[in-house]
Amino acid sequence: MALLDELSGAARPVTKGRAAAREPGARRPALLILPALIALAVFFLYPLAVVGWNAFTDPEPGLGNFTWFFSEPANIATLVRTFTTALWVTLVSLVLSYPYAYAMTVAGTRVRAALMMLVLLPFWTSLMVRTFAWVILLQDTGVINQILGAVGLGPFSLIRTQTGVIIGMVQLLMPFMVLPLYAVMSGIDKRLLPAARSLGARPATAFVTVYMPLSLPGVSAGCLTVFISALGFYITPALLGSPTDALISQQIFTQVNGLLKWGRGGAMGVILLGLTLAMIALLAVSLRRAGKRVSG
Repeated sequence: MALLDELSGAARPVTKGRAAAREPGARRPALLILPALIALAVFFLYPLAVVGWNAFTDPEPGLGNFTWFFSEPANIATLVRTFTTALWVTLVSLVLSYPYAYAMTVAGTRVRAALMMLVLLPFWTSLMVRTFAWVILLQDTGVINQILGAVGLGPFSLIRTQTGVIIGMVQLLMPFMVLPLYAVMSGIDKRLLPAARSLGARPATAFVTVYMPLSLPGVSAGCLTVFISALGFYITPALLGSPTDALISQQIFTQVNGLLKWGRGGAMGVILLGLTLAMIALLAVSLRRAGKRVSG
């Protein structure tokens, strides 16, 4: 017994030593993400906290800035216009991107590479350059109206309108819709559609009932990315739109940079952030319920 006690006592320090040797390795993942957390806190959380603080304290503590926002019909109209424009941009981007992403999955290697190049090409050009290009194209005497006039469909007033803003934003945000769709569609088994047709389903029915539900994760990811990005767009609406159809980002710029009313601009930002988070939460709940129904 004494010998067993001595052996067990000698083994305990070894076990502790091994556990202690594992501790530094276990801490390494946390140390690796520490710089990213610091950068997130300095460049995102801190400015966000300052904006929120100004919304409740500038020019005096209280809810005066929020009362001002909801008491002005023009502010409510601007907020509704912002969400309406973002929704239209999301829907148009989805309608154009879904067949494009599907074509990428069924095309050959060379054609797929060319289609992917077209998606990535806008990222190599400045946002300002692309927006100014749309200013030239959408003018009353621009290329688009000249083509429409040649076929007897124009000219239309596209510049300084909400339609022009939607066109420009769709072109800028379509890659953020195509890429999530392609990432999900490329993982769907292509044999499912022939299998559904072999069981008697029509091609359109097989696509809608089999393929589209499997692509919903890409649809939700792309729509969420495009919608949130469209809510905060400033340059494109400022250059392609009119002051009478301004979005909330333009109003925030006017309050902060033009009128130096940091509290009102902060209140607008807080309201926009709160509504966006609420919509994300509702979307997450809806997707969770839809996933349960599909799995059921």
